[in-house]
Amino acid sequence: MRHSKWEERLRRFLFLLLVILAFASVAIALRPLIFRAEKTREIQRETRQFYETAEQTQEQLVEQKEIPYERLLTAFRRHNEWLYDVKQGNLTGPEAYAESLFDLTDYGLPDQTFGVINIPKLELEMPLFLGASEEHMSAGAAVLSQTSVPVGGENTNAVIAGHRGYGGYDYFRYIDGLEVGDEIHITNLWETLTYKVSEIRIIDPSDIDAILIQPGREMVTLMTCHPYASGGKYRYLVYCDRADGQNTTIQ
Repeated sequence: MRHSKWEERLRRFLFLLLVILAFASVAIALRPLIFRAEKTREIQRETRQFYETAEQTQEQLVEQKEIPYERLLTAFRRHNEWLYDVKQGNLTGPEAYAESLFDLTDYGLPDQTFGVINIPKLELEMPLFLGASEEHMSAGAAVLSQTSVPVGGENTNAVIAGHRGYGGYDYFRYIDGLEVGDEIHITNLWETLTYKVSEIRIIDPSDIDAILIQPGREMVTLMTCHPYASGGKYRYLVYCDRADGQNTTIQ
């Protein structure tokens, strides 16, 4: 009789253990999906909030004939001019890429979101930050420091980096689906700038010359690791030029 009770307890214990292991397996399997869902909500929320801020700013620009956050816009333009004048001499490597040269809260903004990048071909829309720090890269796409801030203007090249997929979210995972002529939209506080893909290249990570400003051109360059899941062996570059006939609305 005692032996029978012991066997019954053992069976119950084993059954309970199997149930716990089953739940743990399901939780592990669902973890990437849960992370993706959370990251998607976070990115969509950040994007939506910025669009609301930009809409208010652009309405003020049109209705009141004044430039909101003019001090910040002036700082960006001077920075871009300075970069071109000094031939981006401080663009030396990862630490220079990550450093944030502007604290947007110093200019009256609520956080560090600079804008939104929209790539219709990929059905991709993400917040855009200044400085390719781990925090910024996790939250969206990031403009490499020591490259131009995308506010328009000749002799500029804003290099925008994004993960090639990270933690279940796509980021720039499918960037190799872009072709010459595809459009890229950058919305900042003052306007939406449209660029078209003009060239695609694969480079060595140390090839800094490939991401420099090209005189006379107004560009953004998308950058991510290549091939996918290679640990960053190479860099995949998508060069984009400002769309023909598009004029800035800011004087």
